[in-house]
Amino acid sequence: MANCLVIVESPAKVKTIKKFLGANYEVDASNGHVRDLPKSQLGFDAEHGFEPKYITIRGKGDILAKLRKEVKKADKIYLATDPDREGEAISWHLMKALKLDEAPDKKVYRISFNEITKNAVKNSIKNPRTIDMDLVNAQQARRMLDRMVGYRISPLLWEKVKRGLSAGRVQSVALRMVCDREEEISAFIPEEYWSLEADLKLDGAKKPLTAKFYGTKEGRLPIPGKEELDHIKEGLDGRRYVVTEVKNGERTKKAPTPFTTSTLQQEASKVLNFSTQKTMRLAQQLYEGVEVKGHGTIGLITYLRTDSTRVAEEADGTARAYISEHFGPQYLSAGESGKKGSGKIQDAHEAIRPTDIALTPVLVKDSLARDLFRLYQLIWKRFAASRMSNAVYETTSVKVGAGEYFFTLTASKLAFDGFMSVYVQEEDKEEGGRALSKLEKGMELELEELREEQHFTQPPAHYTEASLVKALEEQGIGRPSTYAPTITTILARRYVTKENKNLYVTELGEVVNGMMKQCFPSIVDKGFTANLEFLLDKVGDGTVDWKTVVSNFYPDLEEAVSKAEEELESVTIADEVTDEICELCGRNLVIKYGPHGKFLACPGFPECKNTKPYLEKIGVPCPKCGKELVIKKTKKGRRYYGCEANPECDFMSWQKPSAQKCPECGSYMVEKGNRLLCGDAQCGYSMDKEKEKDKEKDREKEIV
Repeated sequence: MANCLVIVESPAKVKTIKKFLGANYEVDASNGHVRDLPKSQLGFDAEHGFEPKYITIRGKGDILAKLRKEVKKADKIYLATDPDREGEAISWHLMKALKLDEAPDKKVYRISFNEITKNAVKNSIKNPRTIDMDLVNAQQARRMLDRMVGYRISPLLWEKVKRGLSAGRVQSVALRMVCDREEEISAFIPEEYWSLEADLKLDGAKKPLTAKFYGTKEGRLPIPGKEELDHIKEGLDGRRYVVTEVKNGERTKKAPTPFTTSTLQQEASKVLNFSTQKTMRLAQQLYEGVEVKGHGTIGLITYLRTDSTRVAEEADGTARAYISEHFGPQYLSAGESGKKGSGKIQDAHEAIRPTDIALTPVLVKDSLARDLFRLYQLIWKRFAASRMSNAVYETTSVKVGAGEYFFTLTASKLAFDGFMSVYVQEEDKEEGGRALSKLEKGMELELEELREEQHFTQPPAHYTEASLVKALEEQGIGRPSTYAPTITTILARRYVTKENKNLYVTELGEVVNGMMKQCFPSIVDKGFTANLEFLLDKVGDGTVDWKTVVSNFYPDLEEAVSKAEEELESVTIADEVTDEICELCGRNLVIKYGPHGKFLACPGFPECKNTKPYLEKIGVPCPKCGKELVIKKTKKGRRYYGCEANPECDFMSWQKPSAQKCPECGSYMVEKGNRLLCGDAQCGYSMDKEKEKDKEKDREKEIV
């Protein structure tokens, strides 16, 4: 039998695949890419058709030398890199680097498998194909566009901001989104509203039922302020509370779809508190293969980079048989619950699922490290749930009339758990409320207490890694393989910091985003970037020429860079001299920019290496002690306002305080867009800044 060589990307797969194929097959790894654009230059010739210039990646010489020896001994070579456009490109680069396209005596095949199991690997050997150049070209176009943005814009940031910064085609848009959300939050003006609840007692019941104010027969009635609340309470005074309507019904909660890359990252963040990077690292291990007692080294999940929820017929059938046997036929879903991906490579993929549903979390628990187990359990439960029937709730909705007003009570009870027998999220838990079953139309209830509460509308939430991934996916920015690296990059560059899961833009991030918006508005435009992703998918489909995309993008970028170089010459950030004296050498300290933002440094460097935190005063006295407020940063770079007398004075505020006092309660006020808000949330007073300035001018005129 012929000698066969199988080349995979990761050394972690070698042992497992070798075991599946036997003695006639040699399995070796390329350790990822073997060729790339050179780091020292742009890497393509814009004057001659944008032809890329590839070189062997430094350190890959020994790997290629070993692979060449293996190629000489083999009759058949199987390129078995990952089943996506990046993997397709690696196979193509291997073919070029090993000169397989120039070896007529060798038979060269491309094979791919969605899971590392014996059947999947053997079936791929039986069904080889040629390299898909459309996918290769999609990857080449993406790589060149990323190189253009990084290599043309990053030096400009370096020159103007004076530090080793970088720009990226997708990372710059992600940073823009975080900055835009921060601006939304800063500009948000809370609006007051009230809630009203009635504790109502049924004869013979031990505990009262809590009904929420609804409105009138015309519909729902909001309560925007205390005046409206008092008016409603007057209308309720002395009224009887009578049940006017009881509705019993049924509510269905649909079973979830199996995981895609995006939904896995979101759920792992929410349930397991994993970063996107950690989720992908663990999923990679589960895909490539882990040692499981009694089974040897096996891949436990399918390929982890996908935006499809499709499940192969064989896997679907096996899962249904398992569910029917272990849970009962009533727990089986009616049919396929899933959707296909949006493009050629995505359609070839499946959702992320266990390779064998019979390998339950209980069976593999002793073989896996804690976090590997937790992620596998999440994937297993989600997939099993996706093949199961919907959950069914019995619902009760009651209306209680009191004069012209109505209150409502709702309750639901889980009647059939369906998929929730294996996969329960916090919001899926039983809502309770069985006492409502005793209520009938015409019953009178006794009012024990009316409870009112003041509320204020809340600003948009800060992005978390999970919600940013969701937003990127919804906007069509980036692809499954880019979400985690994009977020990792903006955190590593210290453009964004993470505290308690929330993402906050740093001062450095604001500077970079400001420059990008000013000079390269299209690069940080969500619509433009999403359209570019769409075109790259079309390249992968074979419907758009990759060099057309590249050649259309480059001239506009060059024009923007040239214009920025001219315009930004006059605003180069210089070292600002301060009045603060260096206690080591007596020079005036200067303000410099560092990876964490501004800091004070001695201009005598390197003779004097003195540095200090830069505390920018805002010209507002501290509401607690009267000393000056300064802008500070948390350890991770999030900006806040604190007292210069800290630690003696512990005043702090996330919003910028104003010298203006609240005319209602006397507390300090904070700036929110064009308004001033009372710093005491219980007060809730707000005023227009411009109107207040006009009033102040009028008062000054009266004094004169």
